[in-house]
Amino acid sequence: MGRKPRIDQDELRRLATEGWSNARLAEHFGVTESGVLQAKRAAGLSKPMTDHSRALPWKLNREHAQSGPATNLRNLSAAAQGRAVSTDKLNTAVRWATRLVDGGLDVDYDPEHGFREIPAAGPSHIARVLAEAQDVTGSPPGGTTQM
Repeated sequence: MGRKPRIDQDELRRLATEGWSNARLAEHFGVTESGVLQAKRAAGLSKPMTDHSRALPWKLNREHAQSGPATNLRNLSAAAQGRAVSTDKLNTAVRWATRLVDGGLDVDYDPEHGFREIPAAGPSHIARVLAEAQDVTGSPPGGTTQM
C-alpha cells in the first residue's frame, strides 16, 4: 500500500492558477519543490519538456552548444514541437536552413571542430528539420514566417 498523497490536486490547480511560486506551494503543502513539480506533472499542469534530440542528434561540446547552427537547429526544433519562438529567431533559422537545402548542403558535427556544412548525401538532416518546423508553423519553403 502506497503513501497517502500529500498534495490535493484541485487545491494545487487553484493555487498554481493564482500564480503561486513552486517554493510557496512547497511550503504550503509541506513538501519539497521537487514534490511540487512531480505533483504538477501528475495533475497535468506542466508543459512537456522540449526534446531537441532529433534536431541535434550529436553530443555537443560545451563550446559549440551556443553556436549559430546549434541555436538555429534548436529554434527549428522548438517550432516543430509547437513552442513559441520569436519571429526574428525563427526567420533567421528558416533562412539559414533554406540556404543550405537550396544549395544541396547539409550539416554535420565533429566534437573537435564543431559544425560544418557538407554536401547532402541521401536524406538531408537539415531538410527534415526544416520541413518539420514548416509543417507546424505554416511557413513557406524558403520564406519567412509570421508567428
